Amino acid sequence: MTQIYLDNAATTSVRKEVVDEMVKVLTNDFGNPSSTYAIGRHSKALIESARKTIANQFNVSSSEIIFTSCGTEGNNWIIRSAVKDLGVKRIISTKMEHHCTLYAIQQFAAEYGVEVVYLNILPNSEIDYNQLEELLKDEVPTLVSLMHVNNEIGTILDLKRVGELCKQYGALFHSDTVQSVGKVEIPLDELNIDFIVASAHKFHGPKGAGFVYIRKNNVLKPLIVGGEQEKGMRAGTEAPHQVVGMAKALELSYQDLNKDRETITSLRDYCKAQLEENFPGVKFNGSENPFYNVLNILLPFSPEKTAMILFQLDMKGISISRGSACQSGSQKPSHVLAEFLSAEDLTKPALRISFGSDNTKEEIDYLIDVLKAV
Repeated sequence: MTQIYLDNAATTSVRKEVVDEMVKVLTNDFGNPSSTYAIGRHSKALIESARKTIANQFNVSSSEIIFTSCGTEGNNWIIRSAVKDLGVKRIISTKMEHHCTLYAIQQFAAEYGVEVVYLNILPNSEIDYNQLEELLKDEVPTLVSLMHVNNEIGTILDLKRVGELCKQYGALFHSDTVQSVGKVEIPLDELNIDFIVASAHKFHGPKGAGFVYIRKNNVLKPLIVGGEQEKGMRAGTEAPHQVVGMAKALELSYQDLNKDRETITSLRDYCKAQLEENFPGVKFNGSENPFYNVLNILLPFSPEKTAMILFQLDMKGISISRGSACQSGSQKPSHVLAEFLSAEDLTKPALRISFGSDNTKEEIDYLIDVLKAV
């Protein structure tokens, strides 16, 4: 049975070029990067070359890039250290963040007694920027933690606007950019952002590899101690193949960005048009202009009809989710949709369709046919 993968916001396939690069490193460069002899030094050189490749995509210094295992680790580290080490007394965020941010904020607020303020979400799923500015006028050491692209509905944060507000009022700005890195330009030399987070598997790289950007002068304390790796910021023997694979994936993503963005946007628009044509009453959750690779939809089906919709789609070879893969086993309504949908709409099953450059119109047609048969 042909598999149709429409859950690219959960993870992406690994590019062949990335696999080839990783296999080459695994085969030839087994030396411990902390060793002083030649094969160790060469492994270390590969890591530093990858760091520079990644930094160049954002116009920053390679010293501002620290490798991690994933976005969850990065978000936890930044939030904890901002509170524990950088003197933050208040965190401004939303209840629409990925759970790795949302739960980290709740945990560290309880541990360290910091105030947490959640911004209001407008009916179009965007934050209330005016409320953010009013809050920032208070002279409280603050971390603003807001995701760039929402992983469930694709709502886009105005990084420039928030960054300028944080600069004006002296707040730190952390953005979870896991869903946007590799899919849109993020010129950090032009934006006032102190911390961003990325995960390789979201841009056709390997799972288990990620990085954080820490703007100079923001000195975080290590989350993991026990060695001098990553400038003493993250102890543990590095995985050169993972790092090299991630850098290769990011380089290819930005190299092909314009072409892929055009292809995916066209697919997204085609899918939206087909849904509107075949399912009168379909609703699209979120802003009018979500990120180009995500559609979050409410189909005009009865709850009984859709109770097993994901299972039925899976049986037909179609991979789609209801939201974050990290909570796919939960039967609770989406915490993201709960922030702006009506109580009635919240009872309806939502589907997230997220596209990649490998998808085709024929796959969309098949999806529509399967949904019509549900």
